[in-house]
Amino acid sequence: MKYILEKPVKGIIGSQKYKTAIHWRNGVLITDEPEKLGGKDIGPDPYTLLLSSLVGCTLATLRMYIDHKGLSISEIKVEANMFLRIENQETTTHIERKIVFQDQPDQGIQQRLLRVAENCPISKMLKGEIKISTEL
Repeated sequence: MKYILEKPVKGIIGSQKYKTAIHWRNGVLITDEPEKLGGKDIGPDPYTLLLSSLVGCTLATLRMYIDHKGLSISEIKVEANMFLRIENQETTTHIERKIVFQDQPDQGIQQRLLRVAENCPISKMLKGEIKISTEL
């Protein structure tokens, strides 16, 4: 099996409620929960991190495509949010993503860029089947 990351992401939590240190290849990211949930809100919560992955991947994928095609789009903005819906006693997560281009491309290019965004690696991963194995 070939891992996507050279080094695994590692996390540590001490006695401070909800504050974690997430170690990645070049540094440490602090995560926390909002104050209303008992944290100190000194870093993003897990939902924010998940959406940040989608936003970051969408932006990078669009930028690569735009640069490769030589399109004149100087700035891209992406925002994402999520909500849960219970239907037939099953909870479904819905993610909404909005993309805004500073230099508005024509309709045909917009449709191509939408397909590119839909096919960014994190989008495809979130839409596919994910299996998580856990060991102690």
